[in-house]
Amino acid sequence: MKRGKRIVNGWVVLDKPLGITSTQALGKVRWSLAAAKGGHGGTLDPLATGILPLAFGEATKALPYIVDASKTYRFTIRFGLETTTLDAEGPVTATSDHRPDSAAIEAALPAFHGTIAQVPPAFSAIKVDGERAYDLARAGEAVELAARPVEIHAFRLVGRDDADHATFEVDCGKGTYVRSLARDLSRMLGTVGHVTMLRRLRVGPFGLDRAVTLDRVQNLVENSPDLLHTSPPDGLLLPVVTALDDIPALAVTAGDARALKDGRAINGPGTVQNSVPDLVVRLMAPAGLVALGRVDGPLIRPVRVFHLD
Repeated sequence: MKRGKRIVNGWVVLDKPLGITSTQALGKVRWSLAAAKGGHGGTLDPLATGILPLAFGEATKALPYIVDASKTYRFTIRFGLETTTLDAEGPVTATSDHRPDSAAIEAALPAFHGTIAQVPPAFSAIKVDGERAYDLARAGEAVELAARPVEIHAFRLVGRDDADHATFEVDCGKGTYVRSLARDLSRMLGTVGHVTMLRRLRVGPFGLDRAVTLDRVQNLVENSPDLLHTSPPDGLLLPVVTALDDIPALAVTAGDARALKDGRAINGPGTVQNSVPDLVVRLMAPAGLVALGRVDGPLIRPVRVFHLD
């Protein structure tokens, strides 16, 4: 059944359920909202759950800042079995009888703090000669990906259910693969392992305290359509500016706001000239978010303009 599309501007912080892709989750929410435009801020595998920021309308212009944001994950490693996919989906490729104790795990974790070189999983969305690595891997081709630097801010052991399993939380920068962390930690501990549970707890400013389930999205839209225009917990949409809270804010006049929306640079305050070169700032008029701008000497040039009125 075809549905009419409407302009929807803002964020839905979805607690993605198990068993669907990020694209499928976006499609379900977008259909519920009848939103004309939408995108998601960072892929979660079907076997992963948790925070999936969904941007609608003007919020899609802020997606790059969310994709690049730091993230927090909770995950469980099953020691003794390594798989092709480094999670429970793939067939076993290696086994080990060794099971590290908690003291050995704790001693190994500091080696993964800071900037580390990480080889992404063969089953990943990274492109190799124009093809997705997971497509090549599923076709049976050998996929060799180069190591790349990633940032690990914290890596904690948070639970042991038994000798075979250990649960961790990691705070990390963009591009970090939890499945690769599980592989590399297991091998450092003299065994092998794979991820059996993965849950994303935070993406930038979006955490579980702001999240809604698919069922709640559908119930809110169907039973209380007015709540589409208010913020959680009673409503559904978070304002576009929510994703940009970490970017320094500058107040601008109504006249400057009009110039920015026309794509013209404005004069910045005196303090701007002494700021970090190429600093990105959030430009706010009395009516709300106007644009993101880049400092260029005494000027501020618009790089993303938002049309929210």
